Amino acid sequence: MSVSPQTDALPPCRLLVPGESFIGKQGLHYAVAISAETVGAQAIHMQLVTIPPGGRARAHKHSTHETAIYALTGTSGVWHGQRLEHHTIVAAGSFFYIPADVPHLPYNPSPTDPVVAVIARTDPNEQESVVLLPELDDIHPA
Repeated sequence: MSVSPQTDALPPCRLLVPGESFIGKQGLHYAVAISAETVGAQAIHMQLVTIPPGGRARAHKHSTHETAIYALTGTSGVWHGQRLEHHTIVAAGSFFYIPADVPHLPYNPSPTDPVVAVIARTDPNEQESVVLLPELDDIHPA
């Protein structure tokens, strides 16, 4: 059986290392790897997030997009829900799922150790779906 060469033009596979870190709208440090901007992704992005010791995000949600997180190092806390009424501890080696449009506020309770996690979201443009919720920021003071 002979195999003919592929004639359709498929997008190429790509190997990337995380890009230069930036501070997102949420106030956390991100290093984007897979996104619409870097590889032309159409329905997903993946990045690294770092929450410095004692750091926290601004309260926010991701409009119409789901988020999956895998904690690599450290332990973070996440307030979540319409009024941030729920709380979850996310330790290294844990996965955490945030449904679309759910307000959340992650933070790092450690005074010495950063939290690093891999984040994947159904929004290929990382910051496009971020909706800040300043009315929720003071529910749980830093």
